[in-house]
Amino acid sequence: MGEFRWPQGKRAAVSLSFDDARPSQLEVGLPILNAYGVRASFYVTISQMERRLQDWRSALEAGHEIGNHTLSHPCSGNFPWSRANALEDYTLERMEADLLQATAQITRLVGRAPQTFAYPCGQKFVGRGREVQSYVGLIATHFIVGRGFREEAPNDPTFCDLAQAAGVDFDGMTWAQCQGWLEQTRQVGGWLLLAGHDVGESGRQVVRTETLEALCRYCQDPANGFWIDTVAEIGSYIRQAQTEGYHPKR
Repeated sequence: MGEFRWPQGKRAAVSLSFDDARPSQLEVGLPILNAYGVRASFYVTISQMERRLQDWRSALEAGHEIGNHTLSHPCSGNFPWSRANALEDYTLERMEADLLQATAQITRLVGRAPQTFAYPCGQKFVGRGREVQSYVGLIATHFIVGRGFREEAPNDPTFCDLAQAAGVDFDGMTWAQCQGWLEQTRQVGGWLLLAGHDVGESGRQVVRTETLEALCRYCQDPANGFWIDTVAEIGSYIRQAQTEGYHPKR
């Protein structure tokens, strides 16, 4: 990566994101985030958000981000639970309608339109065989950032495509593993975009509370050189730099 000028002399950036509006995010995750003054991004399932709507409105008022995760959460029909709503059966027109309906619902429910998006299951294609099409272009049209999932590197702010920003799986990560990611990100001056689901002690698709607390504490220490903020805030900063024709410092 080239040397990127992060604000206020920071050396790298981190965003925490959580999918599906799961109750543990409100009950366990938000108290930790708020205690450390860390703002995170939540990519909501509409039906789940509606069950705790006032809590999600309060999260938004506290500075957290609510993002688009589609209306119907389509993934490959290779997942049995998604067979009736399989990406293989979608067209770009159907996908765009789903995205726009989700945006309309979120705007109606919380009074603010989502600025960023998280790909359900990290999958970015609709259709089958020769008819397969990427829907990354739709995300570029309607959002500042599209966050992927289970990818293998931090984002290079001088090069990355914000419509398909790399998201690293945060579920089950130990603090030692997290430290490794942070060090890698700081060395290259990148943007680490972590993606999780539930928050708790252990289990499938669970961000560990001890890891989350340690990460918040570490990134809020100015000596460590990290800017930790929502996907929208950091993505907007990178987008402006890219739009202005940013070139790495020589």
